[in-house]
Amino acid sequence: MSRHPALRHHQVVDGELLLGGRPVRAWVEGHGTPLYLYDRQLIAQRVAELRTVLPSGLSLHYAIKANPMPEVVQHMAQLVDGLDVASAAELALARGAGFSGTQISFAGPGKRDEELEQAIRAGVIVVLESEGELRRLLEIAQRLCERPPVALRINPAFRLRASGLHMGGGPSPFGIDEERVPSLLQEIAQLPLELVGLHVFAGSQNLSAEHLIASQAAIFALLQRLLPYFPGDLRWLNIGGGLGIPYFPGDQPLDLAPISEALAGHQRALRRQAPECELVMELGRFLVGEAGVYVARVVDRKLSRGKTFLVTDGGLHQHLAATGNLGQVLRRNFPIVAPQRMDEPYTERVNIVGPLCTPLDVLANDIEMPHLDAGDLIAVLQSGAYGLSASPLGFLGHPTPVELLVPMT
Repeated sequence: MSRHPALRHHQVVDGELLLGGRPVRAWVEGHGTPLYLYDRQLIAQRVAELRTVLPSGLSLHYAIKANPMPEVVQHMAQLVDGLDVASAAELALARGAGFSGTQISFAGPGKRDEELEQAIRAGVIVVLESEGELRRLLEIAQRLCERPPVALRINPAFRLRASGLHMGGGPSPFGIDEERVPSLLQEIAQLPLELVGLHVFAGSQNLSAEHLIASQAAIFALLQRLLPYFPGDLRWLNIGGGLGIPYFPGDQPLDLAPISEALAGHQRALRRQAPECELVMELGRFLVGEAGVYVARVVDRKLSRGKTFLVTDGGLHQHLAATGNLGQVLRRNFPIVAPQRMDEPYTERVNIVGPLCTPLDVLANDIEMPHLDAGDLIAVLQSGAYGLSASPLGFLGHPTPVELLVPMT
């Protein structure tokens, strides 16, 4: 097996994959399979690396949606400057982790009235996604006699090229079309709301420094066009993130240095125009994705018309992303290893499938592995983000996997 970039973070000792200084096998012996393992030390290292590279004074926020495991959120709360939530449940997680007020932003379309009320009572920044949401929030705020902090999410006219998912640039449920923002800003100036800033997020999972730099330049150019219409002082600007991690053959880790250099220039210009503005980079996958491993056990090995199938006790219902059913147009394999046989030759081509009654339940097609039999383990790398919580756990009634945040060594 050629060494996948995902393995650069993980230890292999005596042919075994280690997390938290212990073989994956040892964690399985204590907790069974399927099993999600998140490496506390790798998460802390990723944040520390970012702090070293990114411009000083930049606020780093964690998007809870990437991995809402309470222990992960608690750990992340010690490392970042703020949290982004997208539901009342995530808001409760953020507050339980010790964050409060404008350290928390609440984004996402379709916020229910009760969620808006909870956000107003908590004093968090409500990121408005539409004029309709603005009207509902205003009505609730007036009933509560509150003047909540709000930001406008903008649906930009440009797209972030080379992104896994586009969040703007065309008709979108996310944000307010940029051409409608100037008049809306002037309208909000007359309302009993505390308009603190703007939110622009063009796309996610991007491995091209060139395209990310171009996107950030477009965001700050958009800001220049909107600042003349912004009432009062701009105090908060969330530029999202979009930083990707390598999942597939040919993917290479993102080079952060040129991105940081370009961003530092934009930050200096922003300070001249809006000295009190907090510049926020909001990341999820990039902070936790590479720290996670999903472990399943082979329960059956079968040959069908010349193809070998390894049937495992985990699959689509617990790791939708790895099966390609969370947004891949052309399905590609996540990096998968045999955690007890890392030093054996990966020479057998197999298909790895889950236990569900659907042909969509495929963890890997035509992948090279060592010879594995029933009882052996497989480990899906890059599984720390959009794993368990992004999967249809109720499908066919299989048990919910254990999640562990493994201790530092």
